[in-house]
Amino acid sequence: MTERQLAALLQARRTVLPKRLGAPGPGRHELERILGAAAAAPDHGALVPWRFVIVPLTQRERLAQVFVQSLLQRDSAATPEQCGQAREKAFRAPVLMLAVVRLGADDAQIPATDRMVSAGCAIQNMLLTATALGFGSALTTGRALQSPGLRALFSLGEHEQPLCFVSFGSVTSAKAGAARPALERYVSELAEAP
Repeated sequence: MTERQLAALLQARRTVLPKRLGAPGPGRHELERILGAAAAAPDHGALVPWRFVIVPLTQRERLAQVFVQSLLQRDSAATPEQCGQAREKAFRAPVLMLAVVRLGADDAQIPATDRMVSAGCAIQNMLLTATALGFGSALTTGRALQSPGLRALFSLGEHEQPLCFVSFGSVTSAKAGAARPALERYVSELAEAP
């Protein structure tokens, strides 16, 4: 890949909300390529401190129930319309998965921050690969991620934390992405000591 191709790929990657992702989603071969890209992430200690749990269409109803249950636990007065909106989130994108990071003490010499960075890199590798394959993608979070029901549904271990949902699909309606920030917003130089 040339520098120009890499720059084009990075600029092409945009968040496309799951409600704007439709069929077809990545097929088995394409999904294996997307997931395989995660393995190229930096991984201090080769712990593979992250994993991805795919939610097939046949299991979306169970996730929808968790979303509604979580909403009702936070707001017992939630309207049927609000419950319907929470429920619908489980059915939007053709491919939906939960990103999970392990922050436990299986190797105390590797800080939790290293594990989080590794997980973020793994996710970015997948997003870029999906973009290269012509698919849209999104990361979504929400308060349901911290619910006991979600932890139980995904059989999360004591030291595992859900990071976000990752969605992939074909872009059904494009929306202009936000402008990329200028370098001055996020780059500085360490000043000399006084």
